[in-house]
Amino acid sequence: MSILTSRRFLPLFVTQFLGAFNDSMFKNGLAMLVTYKLAKTVNGDTGILVALSQGIFILPFFLFSATAGQLSDKMDRGQIARYVKIAEIAIMFFATVGFLTGSVTTLMVAVFGMGLHSTFFGPVKYAILPQHLEGKELLEGNAYVEAATFLAILIGTTAGGLLIGVEHGDIFISLAVLAVAGAGYAASRFIPAAPGPSPDLVINKNVWAETTKIMDHIRQDVDIYRCVLAISWFWMIGSIYLVQFIPFARDYLGGNESVATLLSTMFAVGIGAGSVFCNKLLKGRVQATYVPIAAIGMALFGIDLFLASHDGAPAPAGLALTAGQFLSVPSHWRILLDLFMIAFSGGMFGVPLYAMVQKDSDPAYLARQIAGLNVMNAMFMVTGAVATAVLLAMHFTLPQIFLAIALANVLVAVYIAQLLPDHLFRSVARAVFGWMYGVKVIGMENFEKAGNKVLIIANHTSFLDAALIAAYLPVKITFAINTHVAKLWWMQPLMKIVDAFPVDPTNPMAIKSLVDVVKGGKIGMIFPEGRITVTGSLMKVYEGPGLIADKAHAKILPIRIEGAQYTRFSRLHGKVRLRAFPKITLTILEPRDFVLPEGVYGRKRRHLAAGQLYDMMSSMMFDASDIEKPLMTSLIEARCGFGGGHVIAEDPERQPVNYRDFVTRAMVLGRILNRAVKKDPNAKIQAVGVMLPNMVGTALTFFGLHSIRRTPAMLNFSSGPSQIASACKTAMLTSVITSKRFIEMGKMEAVVKALEEAGVTLLYLEDLRKNLRVTDKIVGLFAKVVPEVVDAFRKPADANDPAVILFTSGSEGTPKGVVLSHRNVQANRCQIASRVDFGPSDIVFNCLPMFHSFGLTAGTLLPILFGIRTFYYPSPLHYRIVPELVYDTNATIMFGTDTFLAGYARFAHPYDFHAIRYVFAGAEKLREETRKIYAEKYGVRIFEGYGATETAPVISINTPMHNRPGSVGRLMPGMEHKLESVEGLDGNTGKLMIKGPNIMLGYLKSDAPGILQPPDNGWYDTGDIVGMDGEGFITIQGRLKRFAKIAGEMVSLTAVESAVQKLWPDKMHAVISVKDDKKGEKLILYTTQGNARTEDILQHFRRLGLSELAVPRQIEPVAEIPVLGTGKTDYMSLKKIAEG
Repeated sequence: MSILTSRRFLPLFVTQFLGAFNDSMFKNGLAMLVTYKLAKTVNGDTGILVALSQGIFILPFFLFSATAGQLSDKMDRGQIARYVKIAEIAIMFFATVGFLTGSVTTLMVAVFGMGLHSTFFGPVKYAILPQHLEGKELLEGNAYVEAATFLAILIGTTAGGLLIGVEHGDIFISLAVLAVAGAGYAASRFIPAAPGPSPDLVINKNVWAETTKIMDHIRQDVDIYRCVLAISWFWMIGSIYLVQFIPFARDYLGGNESVATLLSTMFAVGIGAGSVFCNKLLKGRVQATYVPIAAIGMALFGIDLFLASHDGAPAPAGLALTAGQFLSVPSHWRILLDLFMIAFSGGMFGVPLYAMVQKDSDPAYLARQIAGLNVMNAMFMVTGAVATAVLLAMHFTLPQIFLAIALANVLVAVYIAQLLPDHLFRSVARAVFGWMYGVKVIGMENFEKAGNKVLIIANHTSFLDAALIAAYLPVKITFAINTHVAKLWWMQPLMKIVDAFPVDPTNPMAIKSLVDVVKGGKIGMIFPEGRITVTGSLMKVYEGPGLIADKAHAKILPIRIEGAQYTRFSRLHGKVRLRAFPKITLTILEPRDFVLPEGVYGRKRRHLAAGQLYDMMSSMMFDASDIEKPLMTSLIEARCGFGGGHVIAEDPERQPVNYRDFVTRAMVLGRILNRAVKKDPNAKIQAVGVMLPNMVGTALTFFGLHSIRRTPAMLNFSSGPSQIASACKTAMLTSVITSKRFIEMGKMEAVVKALEEAGVTLLYLEDLRKNLRVTDKIVGLFAKVVPEVVDAFRKPADANDPAVILFTSGSEGTPKGVVLSHRNVQANRCQIASRVDFGPSDIVFNCLPMFHSFGLTAGTLLPILFGIRTFYYPSPLHYRIVPELVYDTNATIMFGTDTFLAGYARFAHPYDFHAIRYVFAGAEKLREETRKIYAEKYGVRIFEGYGATETAPVISINTPMHNRPGSVGRLMPGMEHKLESVEGLDGNTGKLMIKGPNIMLGYLKSDAPGILQPPDNGWYDTGDIVGMDGEGFITIQGRLKRFAKIAGEMVSLTAVESAVQKLWPDKMHAVISVKDDKKGEKLILYTTQGNARTEDILQHFRRLGLSELAVPRQIEPVAEIPVLGTGKTDYMSLKKIAEG
């Protein structure tokens, strides 16, 4: 309703409403005056005079429309509107004289004047709308204008009859028409300036020649001509209905004037409702999608009107039902419904057509186009009136005439369907898809931003994809279709409806032809993957669409199709749970420029195009993901999507848990915890500690806390009593959930004692089970069936609320609490999903602890929320057992650190990893030896990644599609980065700063417990020194804290470790730095190589071309290198040893 309060529209709206109202009030007052009051003084049939007045009113449309159109294109349209309104006041003075004197001649002059008024105001009214309204407002403006026009006609007609019918009615109606004319002029004073687009236009005074020229111009544009014909048809049948309501009510329904008014009211309200609904349905988009359906609607309800009107039989003589009596007859409601729906369909029919004429016409010629449309309207209305008169003279009844109109509408609907087959297809397809799949379109405004020279790309999920895009985009799309597919029999119907462009992938000229199509202004569409996905995720992307966009200088418009992969039209049979009617969403992203560097040709250019296009596609997959929701909501959605019976979790207890039981048990546990855990009124984050190993119960505890809107704080139970107690203090934890069995097996009595001394209450899962109540069981029964209803009873969670508190490893200092929101975690899992293909057919083996960000997000939440069965194992250090379980569970995906993976490799059988598709490594640098042994012995690629607890955790990762050994992959989509220069390092490296939706809410620090300290302006300082190549692959040089300044030179401790590793690849090594009086700092090497000598290292470094400054000055052989529970080297312990 915004434009109704805007000066750009409101004054024009009021002006045109008052004009239509005054016109109708005057004409109906005249008709009533002639028919009832002047009947005895007028020579001849009064009916002829009424018909003559209608002819006189229409005459100016034929005589002056061409001139009106020219003036409106030449002069300021707001000024013309004011001149017309001044003329209306003068015309109404003539009318007043006619009413007061009873002069029919004077009144007929006034009728001619009002016809002239409408002739000149019409082009102004419709031509000014595109000047004052934005494109997305144009349909809305037309909807309000059409609705108001018919309501004004109704109200004005009623008012004219009532005013002239009372005593001294001639005075009352004279005052009324003058007052309304004055009000119309006052409103016109506020219409903003609207300069004519053709100020130098020379007015052609030859009306006939100019009218012929305008009509010829309209016929030259086939689309506009069809719109003009359709609009005129609408006005013709509308005028027939309105004119015949009085005799229809009297002669066939047995009603008096109030019944005729009721029929007119229903018709006018129907037009208004249909007009406004059309705008709501199309959401401001100017298109003829529903015009064929509207024509069919007018036809079907017109036929039913005939059947409902007593089969066309005249009403018994003498009946004069009032409106109330008429409504008391149930069958009469059917007539009213038919009239309403005829008009409702008419509103939906006419409004988009007017908007299309305005949108598609040359702005410099628009007013003349409207003038030509008015001429055509007048011709059709006269033709309709004459045809009605002829049929009545031939003794046709009015219901039969209505039937003839309806049957003609059937022909019109068929004709429109032939002229606009794509519009009919969109209408029918949207109805079918909407009913079956509840299709939702997000971001249609982005389509409108893209312009005409655009290439659409989309992920290919099913055989429905092309039809979905053709149905829901508002214009005709040129689809690139494989020539082989285009020949298939079931493609033939679609090929006739859409603009298909068969492409032979083996023909290089096919790309050039499609380039020409896009250059020519047609909107192209292509699926860059070249085939329907068989993984459910993004597959290989071809460079062709990128080259097309590059050569055509076109924008790329990405569209993500989500949900169609779960239909029976996908190629995921046996891989995911297919459903008959899954929800489908089309997300249209912002249009993007596609620019390749100059001077790059051939294979390299194609490679760059493919890479850039893949980045666009993966960004599209992420950007279209819904990350603005709580994790509990996603769990419930996953349960519904993958099915309650889908097994999702298992651990060494070997009791698989499906979604139904997982959600139910989490919600029931949440109720028990809600009674056991007391809220801390002083804590801003109501967190509860979780100290449990990797088991199904830990995941249930995590989501159980989420079900009661508490934040789990995952405690690192391997960090020692004092560190755990410190973490509880930092996060202001008063309760910690653990297990007696876990405490006993882990020999963690010292931890228990430290927590009790710190005032922390320990809640044991074994004890909590005893607190199960009957009400919990009842809620559990509901949770099994309708978990979303049970969850809705809790306070709604926000995506920006804290979802989990994790703690940094403490590898270089005191651990800090890291607060991650639901949005952070959701973003990171969706970022990973946009780059890595996995699905419900995979099985994840996760032995990384959930207190580790990698183990929580990648190893727990990602698989649970994406329907991937996960086997949880409590310790990554069981090097013999883990490979056996990977083999036993047929795991296809596993996670680990270099330390853990190297340990498994020492004991695993070559066949233990036979089912593994992907191994992802992080947390520490992956050694070449580890990579090599997995590739050669097990036939498995390890994909190294990089992350931090603060980033939830993945920052970058190598993937099957983009893998560069030695690097840690490319940044996740949706992230920004910058490299800050560091003194002593060259310009190709720098300290990495990142920003994105996965960056934490902030830190909790021990010196300010419970106080959230957010990152500065959303940027997180990784503290890592990295290099980044032209394709975005990141290479870690080391942490800034892992650099030593020796004799003024910056030396990377990580690089020293890597060099030593090449010398003794089968051993473990760690390098630290300590203060040195001579050179500032010195390096100490801790190694499991018992006979390590400085001379051997020096010679090795010389062979590698490394500086002697990087040679460790002190070597300390050790039995083993200490590691943290996360698998990282424990440098703090080594530094304490070195410093004594």
